[in-house]
Amino acid sequence: MQTPTEYKINEVFESIQGEGALTGVPSIFVRLQGCPVGCAWCDTKHTWTLDEQFQVSSEQVMAESGESENWFATSIEQLLNLFDRHQYQAKNIILTGGEPCMYDLRPLCKALFDKGYTVSVETSGTYEIKVTPETWVTVSPKVDMKGGFKVREDAILRANEIKHPVAMEKHIEELENLLVWATQIPAPLVYLQPISQQKRATELAVKTCIAKNWRLSLQTHKFIGIE
Repeated sequence: MQTPTEYKINEVFESIQGEGALTGVPSIFVRLQGCPVGCAWCDTKHTWTLDEQFQVSSEQVMAESGESENWFATSIEQLLNLFDRHQYQAKNIILTGGEPCMYDLRPLCKALFDKGYTVSVETSGTYEIKVTPETWVTVSPKVDMKGGFKVREDAILRANEIKHPVAMEKHIEELENLLVWATQIPAPLVYLQPISQQKRATELAVKTCIAKNWRLSLQTHKFIGIE
């Protein structure tokens, strides 16, 4: 677990959320470094390592284009100053990764809410989710991945939204097994997201969403060519 006042950041950028319940919302993405889960289809594998040799300045990270294992350490105050320096306009913050819940996010979430931002967190559900009550939590459950981490019951119970990647029927079964834990009121929104936009995966997701009154999540940012 990282210290609560310092966060290791791989990337910060402003864009439009392309997935799930907040699709279309202008957002500042804060991508935290570090993830041992080992998802086979992860599209941010450059965020997995926390090797000290890749620690650089925030200026170097912000100047980079494309994927990089480089990261910078920042306090909350320094991160807020970075938003100001880059004149970001979006008022929603998305804390993603990597696996952001490797960190205690409560101090960061509180500071962001105090500054007038809304905050959402995207997590694999394999770590305890330490956020403030107002934080929107998206759990994208990673089941039986290389890292050997189990999806936590308390993570499913905290989710406002469950966005499950699917390619085959067994992924639907995995999700149904996890939803037994989702007893919170209101119930979390349930989204299926076809892995890599594969045709068969998309057809399965559409069919299942109709049958179960779930929702379809497409990575719209990839369709329109934005980050």
